[in-house]
Amino acid sequence: MNSRRSFLKQTGLAAAGALLLPSFAFVGGSKRKVGIQLYSLRKELPTDVKGVIEKIAKAGYKEVETYGFSPTGGYWGLDAKSFKSLLTANGLTTPSGHFGLDDFIKSGNKDLLKPYIEGAVAVNNKYFTIAYLGEPLRTSLEDYKKIAGRLNEAAELVKQSGLKLAYHNHDFEFKKYEGGTTGYDILLNETDKNLIRFEMDLYWVVRSGNDPVAMFNKNPGRFPMWHVKDMDKANHGINTEVGSGTIDFKNIYKHAKQAGLEHLIVEQENFSKDPFVSIKQSFDYVNRELIK
Repeated sequence: MNSRRSFLKQTGLAAAGALLLPSFAFVGGSKRKVGIQLYSLRKELPTDVKGVIEKIAKAGYKEVETYGFSPTGGYWGLDAKSFKSLLTANGLTTPSGHFGLDDFIKSGNKDLLKPYIEGAVAVNNKYFTIAYLGEPLRTSLEDYKKIAGRLNEAAELVKQSGLKLAYHNHDFEFKKYEGGTTGYDILLNETDKNLIRFEMDLYWVVRSGNDPVAMFNKNPGRFPMWHVKDMDKANHGINTEVGSGTIDFKNIYKHAKQAGLEHLIVEQENFSKDPFVSIKQSFDYVNRELIK
């Protein structure tokens, strides 16, 4: 989590209930696509964007979720048009991108968002996803109420460009305040249900002691994206390949329809083996066991 915060600062983003029906795994007559959050390969991407994208496609992935876009540096040195062309050449699309909104949340200055929205539109993102909230912004329920208000404002702006706003969680949102209310409760309840969706990071929800399925049931249709990230059996503080850890993804996936799932995105923040061997292993499990 700290590494993500540090990266956002470095790039300037922070500164500037039924069994699954067999047919449900199919969207428009085809099998659900599996995506990967490119942050998983943050060490490899800056030195070999083309090679990394090619290896992702070779592993079987059909979608990628971006992060780290800079109005000046684009996507790892490629302008948005060139990066989109690279994805297209490898049979990939990018339905979502991760962006930082800290400065906008502080100031309410919508001009800060516009270059990032342009970067998202240029690669055909569908979702403009908030990656992280800096700690000073989220010290109380009142802070979260302010954040919810800012997210509603941002959602109206991104809508004008054909995007939808989404929010990606960690575990800090589940800290309990007065009356047992959490920041995540505020974000769910005080954001516009028609404009704002949530990208559920299953690892952080489970690690925080919460039940993803209960959240789907309470807030149906608001979770079109999931981060499928497994928890190491020996050390719950780190990730492991999907299917080899402690999280029961099969049971969670039975409730995909209730959640409103559209995009299933693998993410892994640390590796104990070659990263490309790892992401292939995770893809194979998801493709074979979840969306079979």
